Amino acid sequence: MLSVRTLILLSGLALVPQAVAETTFSSDLADFQLQTVAEGLDHPWSLAFLPDGSQLVTEREGQLRLIKNGQLQSEPVPGVPDLVVSGQGGLLDVILHPDFANNQTLFLSYAHSNLREGMTTRVARATFDGQSLKNVDVIFEALPRSNTSRHFAGRMEFDNNGYLYVSVGDRGDMERAQDTADDAGGVHRITINGEPAPDNPFIGDGAVNDTFFTYGNRNIQGMTQHPDTGDIWTHEHGPKGGDEVNVLRAGANYGWPKVTYGIGYSGLPITNKTTMPGIEDPLHYWDPSIAPSGMAFYTGDLFPNWQGDLFVGALKMRKLVRLRFDANDVVAEEDLLQDLNERIRDVRMGPDGALWLLTDSSNGKVYRLVPAN
Repeated sequence: MLSVRTLILLSGLALVPQAVAETTFSSDLADFQLQTVAEGLDHPWSLAFLPDGSQLVTEREGQLRLIKNGQLQSEPVPGVPDLVVSGQGGLLDVILHPDFANNQTLFLSYAHSNLREGMTTRVARATFDGQSLKNVDVIFEALPRSNTSRHFAGRMEFDNNGYLYVSVGDRGDMERAQDTADDAGGVHRITINGEPAPDNPFIGDGAVNDTFFTYGNRNIQGMTQHPDTGDIWTHEHGPKGGDEVNVLRAGANYGWPKVTYGIGYSGLPITNKTTMPGIEDPLHYWDPSIAPSGMAFYTGDLFPNWQGDLFVGALKMRKLVRLRFDANDVVAEEDLLQDLNERIRDVRMGPDGALWLLTDSSNGKVYRLVPAN
């Protein structure tokens, strides 16, 4: 059985536009350039690679777009489930089933609203036949709903057992992240049918919803799998300061708002604690905040000196951050693409060995980061 990565490589990379920006960017370990794969996207949020070499891109404003033969198709993919575009909410993540090449199944996260109870984060499963979504089925809904339009989170990732991790933000109400009878403020681990994964850490605990894998998370906007350990890594927004990189541990409490390296937007402290017993400490944090979004480990051959490094997009600080770890300790940090002056929403490791980036604007772009000449 051929993997999605193998099928993409066999399809040929000639499908990717070769117009390379003239600017050469320098880093400590490599010089690189950006190829503009697509532009004119409306606040693109997430990117997925199809077996035929095409790409799917979500736009927060509610459209799923297809880039085929290196060209952004003029019409959105039909069949996207009903959703709401409000504040930080809209169409969020897209991720392919690990066996997509055979079952054509993908998953979308998005904000949803009803008149009586307000908004929430949902996940739908669908079949993509190359032209439209079919057999759309809602498999997860975070409850209770609320009327805020913040902190939907929505990043997703699969583990090696085929279970899907779904992040849900605290929805702008910090105390919800410590309430384990409330789906907000945590990561949920489910089957592809939406059932709790059978070995979830709180199964049978009446005080905790069975889908919970972690809690005490403020607003996770980056999630990826470590290429060697298989662990799921995340990053999340702090308040004013205190953005974090974490490794998900079953049943762990990540502390929000009991501990944080940040302060409130008012300038007043939220807590005087940055650590405490029973709380999982971050591997790395930023103060001031960079507003991280999207993350990927580099595993390709185009940049051998970047092998194993973690790349994180930044919205507020408009840059790409490269982190090098020795075990779980950061031993190098480098800021890239600051001169680009773009809010970087998503970072993906492409099957072609390149890093792919999405920029968050009403004229959002898909970039492919490649070696200089």
